[in-house]
Amino acid sequence: MTIVKPETVIKWHRTAFKFYWKFKSKQIGRPTTSRETINLIKRVHKENPLLSPEKIHEQLARLGLKHPPAPNTIAKYLPDRRKSPSQKQIQSWKTFLNNHLNDTWSTDFLTIPTLKFDVLYVLVIIQHKTRRIVHYGVTKNPNTSWLKQHFRHATPYDQKPKYLIHDNDPVFRSNDFQAFLKGSEIKSKRTSYKSPWQNPYAERVIGTIRRELLDYIIPLNEDHLQRLLKEYIDDYYNTRRTHQGINGKTPVPSADYIPVDAEKIKIKATPALNGLYHTYKRVA
Repeated sequence: MTIVKPETVIKWHRTAFKFYWKFKSKQIGRPTTSRETINLIKRVHKENPLLSPEKIHEQLARLGLKHPPAPNTIAKYLPDRRKSPSQKQIQSWKTFLNNHLNDTWSTDFLTIPTLKFDVLYVLVIIQHKTRRIVHYGVTKNPNTSWLKQHFRHATPYDQKPKYLIHDNDPVFRSNDFQAFLKGSEIKSKRTSYKSPWQNPYAERVIGTIRRELLDYIIPLNEDHLQRLLKEYIDDYYNTRRTHQGINGKTPVPSADYIPVDAEKIKIKATPALNGLYHTYKRVA
């Protein structure tokens, strides 16, 4: 047996996961687009730069091309014509976030492969003002029914936000979930496509969870990941981890100590996540 560092094991697992999905992708999915078809798409676009992918699809079908690519496939081979957000748009969104800091939550999913390469989805709901993770959940199938049930758990006794920021994931945009939010008197604020900067708090906390937890541990299954998140979020992130955005405080307020000199401070360390982190408190 060879002794290796934990980060090496994580790297091996992620590399194997990439090969696993690359192998699976060869079994199913759409046929690849030929080079000749791509060149034809680019030629039609070059000669007709105002045509949409849908119109290019119709042109290729009218010309008798066998199996013309779908508009979404055609769009991949066209230059991105989306304009970067203007300073006015950015400032307007930032102003909304600042003005409604107390009343806004945001949510998003992150994905993580298990030891056996099952893909798990982690739902994270964060409160903007305190940076507290209000709720989290793990599932293999994030459907609308599952999502609504977790939002019910996150909003007991009418403890709810005025606004909920989310991206364009189909489960968030579904009529069923949107009707649920409307019935709960929560206003849905959907971000623009490919605009993660409009959901900064959720994006940041997901990055933090990856860097501080999931980059060091491979979950075995759904229950194992749920236990890891519970210990990380409830015993460390919400209660002990400080945040620059709230002036070095913790999301859940912790004890305030009277400042003293270093030689007079005695602290007690408590390990979290089997020693991956430690929490501290002053002792007499």
